[in-house]
Amino acid sequence: MQNLAPNLSLEIQKEKKAIRDAYGIALENQAEIFPNLIVLSADLRESMKVDTFQKKFPDRFIECGVAEQNMVGIAAGLGLSGNIAVTTSFAVFSPGRTWDQIRVSVCYSNSNVKIIGGHSGLLTGKDGATHQALEDIAITRVLPNMIVINPCDYFQAIKAMEFGINQYGPVYLRGYREKTIQITTNQTPLEMGEPQIFKEGKDLTIISSGPIISEVLDTIYELENTHNLSIELINLPFIKPLNAEKIISSLHKTKKGIVIEEHQIFGGVGSSVLEKISDKVFYPIKLIGINDTFGESGDYKELYEKYEISSRHQVSKILQFLKRVS
Repeated sequence: MQNLAPNLSLEIQKEKKAIRDAYGIALENQAEIFPNLIVLSADLRESMKVDTFQKKFPDRFIECGVAEQNMVGIAAGLGLSGNIAVTTSFAVFSPGRTWDQIRVSVCYSNSNVKIIGGHSGLLTGKDGATHQALEDIAITRVLPNMIVINPCDYFQAIKAMEFGINQYGPVYLRGYREKTIQITTNQTPLEMGEPQIFKEGKDLTIISSGPIISEVLDTIYELENTHNLSIELINLPFIKPLNAEKIISSLHKTKKGIVIEEHQIFGGVGSSVLEKISDKVFYPIKLIGINDTFGESGDYKELYEKYEISSRHQVSKILQFLKRVS
């Protein structure tokens, strides 16, 4: 992929890395800086990559067992007692099963708790519908005081965790199991609420968030090289807060937009964007994501195809959209 913004230190790398690994490493690094950082687990320390944290900092690791709601309650108390509390579990369990505790004990109390929701999206693959969190962005971003971050790759996940630890108050960090391509580097900046223009273009604005951006890059390659279109690509690491100025500026230029996400189209990234720009721009915008359905067990590439968020389906839907609005 060419023409990635050089000022953002972007570089597509063939080596794939997992966002869950980044979170584990970042927590260990931050623990060296913050002696009051405490990590909590709900019997998933290996899957959430905090098993080495437990070995390095046994006095700052709490194994809560299969009791996610209790884990969040403990974290809320720790966060209100001068500590930085980090909860780790699959996103379907936390925030899925712990929403009430997050709402009242963490967000209402503005406790200093960071919630890592792992194994989100269809990238969870063979674990099936019960373990594929496709609603977690919607249920976290609605909560007052909550910051919601969805990193696109390993290096951005490290910076997201560093940001979360250094920011007082509730933060939700979306995590993924599968290894994905690297687009950013450890020099790529991450600013609260700021979209990132990964590529400039003039015919269409594509907005995306999370590792599905790797599929979006393939889509852009096809659109530009086969259909002679110039695409502007915007990455949203922050779903909340979201400064929409760059998005609005881009839409004023291209006059039309697409939002692509690995989440329900109701309440997710697209909804967040539309809420921010609804009274400022009036250009046609299409949302591509999971359309009001649960997932199922299977290879994530096959699931991308079935639920029509693969690059092939993205291209088809975008071309149909452009035909209708032209």
